[in-house]
Amino acid sequence: MNLAMIEAAAARLAGHARVTPLLHAPLLDARFGKRVLVKAECLQVTGSFKFRGAWAAVSALPEGTRGVLAYSSGNHGQGVALAAARHGLPSVVVMPADAPEVKIANTRAYGAEVVLYDRAAQDRDALGAALCAERGLVLVKPFDDPEVIAGQGTVGLEIAEQARAAGVEAGDVLVCCGGGGLSAGIALALEARAPGLRLRTVEPAGFDDMARSLAAGERLRNARASGSVCDAILTPAPGELTFPVLQRLAGAGIAVSDDQALEAMALAFTHLRIVLEPGGAVALAAALFTPTSDPVICVASGGNADAVVFRDALARFG
Repeated sequence: MNLAMIEAAAARLAGHARVTPLLHAPLLDARFGKRVLVKAECLQVTGSFKFRGAWAAVSALPEGTRGVLAYSSGNHGQGVALAAARHGLPSVVVMPADAPEVKIANTRAYGAEVVLYDRAAQDRDALGAALCAERGLVLVKPFDDPEVIAGQGTVGLEIAEQARAAGVEAGDVLVCCGGGGLSAGIALALEARAPGLRLRTVEPAGFDDMARSLAAGERLRNARASGSVCDAILTPAPGELTFPVLQRLAGAGIAVSDDQALEAMALAFTHLRIVLEPGGAVALAAALFTPTSDPVICVASGGNADAVVFRDALARFG
């Protein structure tokens, strides 16, 4: 995993993924007393940054690949389903039964066979491994895959260029974090292209395994597998590949509450007119509600919000 891999992924993504904007709202800045720049990956193909890593991985598969499998709470699965379909490959996506219905439905609509499992009682990795062995599928991991990390790193290339154009040479870059694929990819890109920008991971309170691991100097696990509205970033532990990268390059991690994530969703809609899902809003929540640099850049990583959750966020905080 290095800059050359990220640049190669960017070349393969050209014409397939969107270059998403770095948004700014003066009224939001005035309310919170700092300049907040929002990288709107919620506007990416399939509604999240995950399409980048999925396309990077699928486009690098050898000829003769029979199909692919992903396990995902929804965003990675949608990205893999569409990338596989556009490469003429079948796909199977293993998803938790409690994933938002919109994510399950969209994954199927992009062409994948969806296999549901019980997040609390079943091992998704074991289930995925059995399906791969049975059908000859290639596993596209959600974060612990070099090509996936390289694809997510293209977000960092864009941030470096857009921040420079906005006159931002130093500050925090806050990134929604599950297993760390997006964070690790962005950190590697920023190291090479914008060394004055410091990446910090953001997670839901109670599921901040990356922040705790960075503080402890070793990979730690979450005590629970579910229990936060931020479903997209509830992973058991930091990735084996991603943690060493972030241990070297990232600042201290941040945790935010579910209510802060929901309020950030409402503020994003009010001031930026973008739709975020809870897990995709935690970096904005950290930018607004916790001490950070001024200016601060945050990645709005996904917009596949459940309609009921989105309405609740607007009703409570809009």
